[in-house]
Amino acid sequence: MVSESSSFIKGVVLGGVFCVLVTLLGHFKMGHGTRAHHHEHHHIQAPNKEDVLNLSEDERLELSQSIRVFCIILVKPKDLGHWAAVKETWSKHCDKAEFYSSENIKVFNSVVLDTNDMWMMMRKAYKLTYERYKDEFNWFFLAYPTTFAIIENLKYFLLKKDPAQPFYIGHTVKSGDLEYVDSEGGIVLSIGSLRRLSRIFEDTDKCPEQGGMIWKLSEDKQLAVCLKYTGVIAENAEDSEGKDIFNTKSVNTLIKEAMANHPEQVVDGCCSDMAITFNGLTPNHMHVMMYGVYRLRPYGHTYNDALIFLPPEGSDND
Repeated sequence: MVSESSSFIKGVVLGGVFCVLVTLLGHFKMGHGTRAHHHEHHHIQAPNKEDVLNLSEDERLELSQSIRVFCIILVKPKDLGHWAAVKETWSKHCDKAEFYSSENIKVFNSVVLDTNDMWMMMRKAYKLTYERYKDEFNWFFLAYPTTFAIIENLKYFLLKKDPAQPFYIGHTVKSGDLEYVDSEGGIVLSIGSLRRLSRIFEDTDKCPEQGGMIWKLSEDKQLAVCLKYTGVIAENAEDSEGKDIFNTKSVNTLIKEAMANHPEQVVDGCCSDMAITFNGLTPNHMHVMMYGVYRLRPYGHTYNDALIFLPPEGSDND
């Protein structure tokens, strides 16, 4: 996924520039506010090109087929537009994707959780996912409906990582003494970490269903508290050059920031070629991203990727 990923990000940037124009003309509200990013946390990097080329052809095939990603998308009735966009775009590239909703919505199939509390939704979704799919999938990616994900890049990032180990991966943030993965950029759990999480769910003193009694933690912080009791710590995901690959902002926001801060190198200053997620997108912008990532190709350009991640059987996308 290395050389083709460069084309991916170029397509993404073209889509992002279009989004910027839409933003400037239509007063589009930008993603979410910037959060302080601290660097005391653990860093975990994607493999580089040489790592993959040194593998035998049989090893490459075995690895590409062994990485199976289950996608969890948490939705509410107010998210119908985004829900439809995610269903029609990137979620089809998951090996399996399910929408977990706060209540029953007739227009879309979903797993009904019967709660509006985001921590309870996340907790129930993980519990049900583990019970149903612990023997079928080795990686579990959770996202909100405003997130756009490039699953092939996620699989490349996970290429040589052992899912039996307790990996908890994404864009990490430090809040006081707590380090956690920001849910706006998506959260990745290995089957090893999900197994530990399912056990700690049974201990309501260490992992309460309703969060703190005095103040309420956000769902991503509460998840980190529960995982910390199991020995699973947040890992900041980066490409082989040290750039973040789980983004809590939209492409147009990142491009605008790069234009302001690094006008001489907008593409390099914007985001990683191996970016996995962007957040804060409108439904229309998701379709623009889909075009930039999966459709647009420069004529005459050749691709020499050592690995191919084929779409799931039955998928009508690419």
